[in-house]
Amino acid sequence: MKCSRCKKLACVALPSHHAGFCPECFPLFFTRQVETAIRREKMFTHDERILVALSGGKDSLALMLELKLQGYDVTGLHIDLGIPDSSWKARKKVEDFCDANDLKLEVFEMEAWGLPICDVKQYVDRPVCAVCGKLKRHHFNRIAREGGYDALATGHNLDDEVARLFANTLRWDTPYLSDQGPVLPASDGFVRKVKPLFRLSEFETANYAFLKGIEIHSDPCPYASGASFTNHKQLWGELEHRSPGQKFQFYNGFLQRGKLAFQALEKETGATLQPCEECGSPTSVGRCSICRIKESVHRKKAAAAEG
Repeated sequence: MKCSRCKKLACVALPSHHAGFCPECFPLFFTRQVETAIRREKMFTHDERILVALSGGKDSLALMLELKLQGYDVTGLHIDLGIPDSSWKARKKVEDFCDANDLKLEVFEMEAWGLPICDVKQYVDRPVCAVCGKLKRHHFNRIAREGGYDALATGHNLDDEVARLFANTLRWDTPYLSDQGPVLPASDGFVRKVKPLFRLSEFETANYAFLKGIEIHSDPCPYASGASFTNHKQLWGELEHRSPGQKFQFYNGFLQRGKLAFQALEKETGATLQPCEECGSPTSVGRCSICRIKESVHRKKAAAAEG
């Protein structure tokens, strides 16, 4: 197969685009997809400060590098989850990446804050992935808000967004369906959230990271075995293989024709938000769920130590 741009030998085939690219031209394709996403969705400008959530995986590191190369004012944020024999590896990849590319980085330690994810797994009677996600979103938003950043960018790609949309549709989860999209405007104590990689698949992001020589953290989370999100990705991967382009059609069709209906419904039934009386984060009750989880874990941990 020849490169669609320069006609050299292609190394990356993209059936959904009816195209292929050589090692020199593929990064340009990637750049233009990110540029298109930022421009069409009005995500942010070069005058704004962007906080980028960095996990150490291919998507977040690729996003961070690409935004820097496009001239944006970016700072990375890594949350050290405090998972034994795992979190330090991801943190080192992030720190080494930022050092090598002269990028600003903030690190927030869950253990120093008093709630490592290993304690969540042991003392919270809920799926650990759901609680971990909630905690990370809380701190991403809090740190972005307190740091005066204009937007919080995450490395969610097309596969992530399709799997999430599929899961929310299976449950007809109105609040999540009303919020889903590449841009969530700032409101009620929440900073603007953006997903510049939403037009790019996981395969495309992986190729960009490889061609750019990005060293990534690829070990799976030891607590994530059997997560339904992974199963949904696999299902959509099979459908995409049989019918290239289905992922983007499904997601883009929702954005154009479905999202407004769920936003209207949520506007009628959604709860009023107010600052948490303890931490100041937006919540629909007096104390937010994060503060309640932290208190519960501390209480159970203390009781276990005494017993």
